[in-house]
Amino acid sequence: MNTGILIAVLVYEVALILGVGIWIARREANQPKHEGDFALAGRKLPVPVVAITLALTVLGTAHILGVFEMTWGVGASAVWFSIAHVILLVVVCLSTGLWVRRLGLTTVPEILEMLYGPATRLFVSCTMAGVIFGILTIETQGIGIIFASMTGWEIKNGAIVGGMLGICYVVLAGMKEIGWLNLVNGVVMYIGLILAVIFVALALPGNDYSSIMEHYNTPEEVHKLSIYGTPGIFLTFSLGFVISVVFSQSINQMLMQPCMSAASEETIRKALWWAAPINGLFGVFAVVLGLTAAAIPEFAALGPKIATTSMLIDLLPGWLSAILLASFLAAILSTFAMTSLAPATIVTVDIYKNLYRPNASEKELTLVMRIMIIGLALIAMAVAASLPPILAAMNWLFSWLVPIFWIVMFGLFWKRNTKVAMATLICAWIANSAWSFTSISSVIGWPTDINPYITLLVTLVIGITGNLIMKGEPGFFKSDEYRNRVAQQAASEAAA
Repeated sequence: MNTGILIAVLVYEVALILGVGIWIARREANQPKHEGDFALAGRKLPVPVVAITLALTVLGTAHILGVFEMTWGVGASAVWFSIAHVILLVVVCLSTGLWVRRLGLTTVPEILEMLYGPATRLFVSCTMAGVIFGILTIETQGIGIIFASMTGWEIKNGAIVGGMLGICYVVLAGMKEIGWLNLVNGVVMYIGLILAVIFVALALPGNDYSSIMEHYNTPEEVHKLSIYGTPGIFLTFSLGFVISVVFSQSINQMLMQPCMSAASEETIRKALWWAAPINGLFGVFAVVLGLTAAAIPEFAALGPKIATTSMLIDLLPGWLSAILLASFLAAILSTFAMTSLAPATIVTVDIYKNLYRPNASEKELTLVMRIMIIGLALIAMAVAASLPPILAAMNWLFSWLVPIFWIVMFGLFWKRNTKVAMATLICAWIANSAWSFTSISSVIGWPTDINPYITLLVTLVIGITGNLIMKGEPGFFKSDEYRNRVAQQAASEAAA
């Protein structure tokens, strides 16, 4: 057990979480309370906080440990997971993020009610909350892996300790706490990551990565040095992730919530120039470290889940190992926090308030959200013990949100027909599940890991055909309802 590193990481995380929480509490003590203070930080987050929160919200277990793990199978092509997220952040900061902020939304399913009615909102609320909870279980696994690397514990035990930290990351002050913690952790993470890549190189033969290049320079392995890999890897893995990430996360509550919390639309536009490089460059460093660990026999023997983190502990100076693992843990805790806050917000606003307590006070809603956050986190700690392959699980989960993106696009720009929207959702979700849990892919002779393609195909066929055949209301952006909503939101913010 690396006791010194463990203590240093825990001290850093606890001190930072408590310090930021106390600082926010004191700063806000005499400030007037606004609607959505806990979930949306009063819609006042500045550019740096929005940018780093957008970047770290989708830079969790999948980006760190998932990319480390996938380099064993696809090599440098794993960087496409990061490229997909750069494209995603461009879409969010220049379109969907602006729209949810302009409309003054608190949850994504609210826009489904504007487009297709309350039944569709409830249907999407339940599904989106479930999908984000699935992502939460993956993030909990990642926390467990970090602790397992430092302590030799079983991953499920590390998930319990880390999960408790994750609860503290969000439950004290909600979105404000997440945002300001992210700002500190993002700076620490990049300093540690750059130094780690340099120090690992100095610990290798020749004080560089030439020995690693030689390891992969064989007919069987040379494709792992190219980001394009083989044609099969590029078509199924690389482009598959571009489709699933861009067409799911760009309408996902966990990424929309930081945009809803921004001070203005201009804040979101400016945030792009920070968020995209912070998120995208991380994947390059992660691939280098993952390929290196897989090429060194003593670490390769540990398996893909903990090989890279174990290498970092063994090859780096103790102080740098502590900084890097603390920042990795912090990045995962950030995503853990958002993937617990987002479904808690959906359940509280779309189900509890919308269906049962329409006159609930802000204090009551905050209490319900805190209870939901703790409950979801505790369940995730138990589920994380099953240890599914990280990126494979993410691919399946992301595919559930693909049809939501497209019916929102249809409803905003083209035509609104509730029956077509519901049919599109149901057919796409059935196809996604059937592709994963039946032998249909073997019968057809197609690869098993192309869920994003399948859900996209079904969504476009059903959605476009249905809207061409059926009548419906014009797109929401063409309606007086949209113009009135925007005017009311602007007046409300001006008065505040």
